Amino acid sequence: MGNTCRGSFKGILHQGYNQPDEQSTATASNSKRHASSDHSNSEHSYSSLTSQELTPKKDSNLPLISPTKKDTIMRRSVENQAYYVLGHKTPNIRDLYTLGRKLGQGQFGTTYLCTEILTGIEYACKSICKRKLISKEDVEDVRREIQIMHHLAGHKNIVTIKGAYEDPLYVHIVMELCSGGELFDRIIQRGHYSERKAAELTKIIVGVVEACHSLGVMHRDLKPENFLLVNKDDDFSLKAIDFGLSVFFKPGQIFTDVVGSPYYVAPEVLLKNYGPGADVWTAGVILYILLSGVPPFWAETQQGIFDAVLKGYIDFDSDPWPLISDSAKDLIRKMLCSTPSERLTAHEVLCHPWICENGVAPDRALDPAVLSRLKQFSAMNKLKKMALRVRACACSYATYFLGF
Repeated sequence: MGNTCRGSFKGILHQGYNQPDEQSTATASNSKRHASSDHSNSEHSYSSLTSQELTPKKDSNLPLISPTKKDTIMRRSVENQAYYVLGHKTPNIRDLYTLGRKLGQGQFGTTYLCTEILTGIEYACKSICKRKLISKEDVEDVRREIQIMHHLAGHKNIVTIKGAYEDPLYVHIVMELCSGGELFDRIIQRGHYSERKAAELTKIIVGVVEACHSLGVMHRDLKPENFLLVNKDDDFSLKAIDFGLSVFFKPGQIFTDVVGSPYYVAPEVLLKNYGPGADVWTAGVILYILLSGVPPFWAETQQGIFDAVLKGYIDFDSDPWPLISDSAKDLIRKMLCSTPSERLTAHEVLCHPWICENGVAPDRALDPAVLSRLKQFSAMNKLKKMALRVRACACSYATYFLGF
């Protein structure tokens, strides 16, 4: 498994991307606990291994709890019944499930294969270490993730939550097992790959975005690694599996905390003034990668990636773009529009001629180099493991990027 990293975004801004020492404790109290499960094999990756949460501390309305006071706070919590992260006592998970082999290990917890004792059905269990939930915000984030998963339950392309349990040491989230592997791995193994197949996959991804938005949820961390297959032989069994950075939103609500993953983050997120349209941008980045094998905004450092995102230049001149249909490029331009108000909504994307049912996406095979680049990009992500989501220092993106 790749090493996880913890660090301050301030260092990234001024030094370019360098993986901090894993043992660094400078920002340990600021780290997000959500990226909970780095998976030891590709068949079941329930963790966002390359995602980073870059939330300035000054945007937090909740005080961080000093690790030196943690024991006192926990004892006080037991006395006033606030000890339960879930807010109430739950059945013992081991009375209902048998925990099996480890599927993955992350900074804040471990994902196990688990089997329901009554039925013999296999599930995935993400066990989050409670002692690492060192702030009130961490606890609220766990609660919100579970609430959102229940809120979205029933959609065919969103992983189903089975239940949440708590014991003195862990919070356990039991969910549908997705053993078919990651999206990119399936594309590479499949061999034949065309615009039409990319359109089918994009339709599923944007369908998840539309469903989330219609229910007042903004995902905020869409990327290929967060989509897994339930069945490796069924491309339509694709499921969105990670809602650790997701939030509820109201129409017109503006968000300022900077979260997401470097290649996929929308410009307005970097400028700390965004809404659900940021999810559409991210889906547009995924579409660009699906058709070319590389991200549209690329640089050797994280700082360089963000500069490219803010410039918004999209390369349609390099291979394979001269051979890609004009309709596909039109859709990408409209999804990667730097002005959020002019960007397509998720519903409008699904109505675009390239992606809609019986659409115009051609079925001819794409250049084999696309699959080769896709394989390299996927391998790079798995090796780099840039960081688990980390919280950043109080630093203004507008000030840095615009030179104020």
